Amino acid sequence: MGSESTPRRQRNIQVGQVVSRAGNKTIVVEVTRRVQHPFYKRYVNRRKKFHAHDEQNQCQVGDRVRIAESRPLSSLKRWRLVEILQRAAAEIAEEAKPNRPEAGQ
Repeated sequence: MGSESTPRRQRNIQVGQVVSRAGNKTIVVEVTRRVQHPFYKRYVNRRKKFHAHDEQNQCQVGDRVRIAESRPLSSLKRWRLVEILQRAAAEIAEEAKPNRPEAGQ
């Protein structure tokens, strides 16, 4: 027996948009990909939803995220959050808005 260790396999990585915060530490990510129709040769959008583990509950609906395949964490969760690529537009607009006092006060 050699002391060689078997290399770890490459984990699948997907990029998608958060469509739901299903529960505590869980997000639902919708991944859209473009595939060519086999007969009509037109490009069609295919969507699939993945349940992913969000340890710090940091994602909001609308965020663009990267998720990676992992061991089964629950009956539906087989993915985990790697990083947030882009925050939701509503959150960015609120941060950029200056705090102004009300005109009637």
